[in-house]
Amino acid sequence: MIKVPLTVAGANKLRAELDELKSVVRPRIIQAISTAREHGDLKENAEYHAAREQQSFAEGRIAEIESKLSNAHIIDVTKTDANGKVVFGATVEIEAVDSGKVVIYQIVGEDEASIKEGRISVGSPIARALIGKRVEDSVIVKAPGGDVEYEIISIQYI
Repeated sequence: MIKVPLTVAGANKLRAELDELKSVVRPRIIQAISTAREHGDLKENAEYHAAREQQSFAEGRIAEIESKLSNAHIIDVTKTDANGKVVFGATVEIEAVDSGKVVIYQIVGEDEASIKEGRISVGSPIARALIGKRVEDSVIVKAPGGDVEYEIISIQYI
């Protein structure tokens, strides 16, 4: 089984969602099914069918999260000997050489990536270019609109 990298924060977020699904959502759905059954004929009972659909979705999500956690290689960047290099979990501030635009990204696993929140997948072109580099290094990222050159301004391991 291939281990998938996951940050400590990402693992904690998945565990919190799993706990919510198991301790809050699942009992609520079971109660809704029980209540709907009391209304009689299940063939034409829309409440019952809706509750069963919710149950199916919740159980699927529980299985998905449990699978992700069991296949995760949880990496704590604060305990990594990065030696001043960009590594998985690091937060990197970069500047586009042409435009001077500065952006900050944290390099995370695919399941955690969210460009809106400044988290990019370790498999993305930018992250692949940054891994192993140091402050003041320049990297060239092959983008759909052409190559973009970035300079690394700072690296944080938080």
